[in-house]
Amino acid sequence: MTDSTTCAIVGGGPAGMVLGLLLARAGIEVTVLEKHADFLRDFRGDTVHPTTLRLLDELGLWERFTELPHSKVDHAELTVRGKPLTMVDFRRLHQPHPYVAMVPQWDLLNLLAEAGEAEPTYTLRLRHEVTGLLRSGERTIGVTYTSPDGDGELRADLTVACDGRWSIVRQCAGLTGRDFPVPFDVWWFRLPREGGGEYTLIPRIAPGRVLIMIPREGYFQVAYLIPKGSDQQLRARGLDALKAELADLIPEANADSLTSLDDVKFLDVRLNRLNRWHTEGLLCIGDAAHAMSPVGGVGINVAVQDAVGAATLLADPLRRHAVTDRDLSAVRKRRLPPTLITQAVQRMLHRQLVAPILRGESADPPALVTGLIERLPWLAAIPAYFIGIGVRPEHAPDFARR
Repeated sequence: MTDSTTCAIVGGGPAGMVLGLLLARAGIEVTVLEKHADFLRDFRGDTVHPTTLRLLDELGLWERFTELPHSKVDHAELTVRGKPLTMVDFRRLHQPHPYVAMVPQWDLLNLLAEAGEAEPTYTLRLRHEVTGLLRSGERTIGVTYTSPDGDGELRADLTVACDGRWSIVRQCAGLTGRDFPVPFDVWWFRLPREGGGEYTLIPRIAPGRVLIMIPREGYFQVAYLIPKGSDQQLRARGLDALKAELADLIPEANADSLTSLDDVKFLDVRLNRLNRWHTEGLLCIGDAAHAMSPVGGVGINVAVQDAVGAATLLADPLRRHAVTDRDLSAVRKRRLPPTLITQAVQRMLHRQLVAPILRGESADPPALVTGLIERLPWLAAIPAYFIGIGVRPEHAPDFARR
């Protein structure tokens, strides 16, 4: 089977779905290829940040978004010397929606898919797994894929890789980059959620242990940070050792619901960045171009901002069927500075905060930091800005607004 489109987008994550919708609203023929049958997967973050909330508003999707089940986080507190201290305060941001919305990512992706399907030039193909690239000399002219209907080819003026940190497109294109050391991996599992209570972005911390709880309907999705490369060693201790640690960190949760370590999934955390984001006819954005650490929960927001920046720069060349290397290079030039700064901050937090805790050192925040915020509460807006807005926030281009 052979078909054609103007822009082939590989991967139906936040970057791919936002890019597809924006380009379709520019009147460009776009096809999004997603290998799964739906978006319902546990390995997804659920944070929707103020700049992404503003984008949804600009796209005319705000009312539909507010109908999704979600909770709001407008600040985060730590207990310091027996008193609550606001360390991150989104309420101080000059944004139309100054909070982080906790929304199951599959609900957000379904919303974007429905909005895209309302555009006549938009096509979403589920259960289409990209297997390789089509080439004409040095230029990428599309992709090969497999689907329930058989193998096929999709030819395109431009192919955009939005297929994550293990990008098959990036591998096939031979694009290489730089990996940075990360001191931790993640165990990922569910615990039942009973009752309400306020959710905070501040993780549960004890010497040697860090745990983050994502509230979902009826359960918590738990991210338990473990020292890098320690998965097999920790599993050898057995399930009871894990339950005892959970009982200390989150006594309100029922750790007995874990009946096997098979329920605990392992995530190999990576932090890396491509040297080049494009070749002729092909562009990488989001995690396919720069895998972010989960520290700060900013990866989704950065990927969405990549998509908006790319759509803003590429819509006109795509309409003219005349995308050049200079156009693709301009996307990297625009989005590289926020990538560099964000990853630099994450690497600093790895060294100064996460690694010492996992080594068993004190889990208390630096007294200098807490003392400054006690005297100058407005300083809590600084981490809120980094997490909620980012280094270069993007606005929806005029052609995509509704």
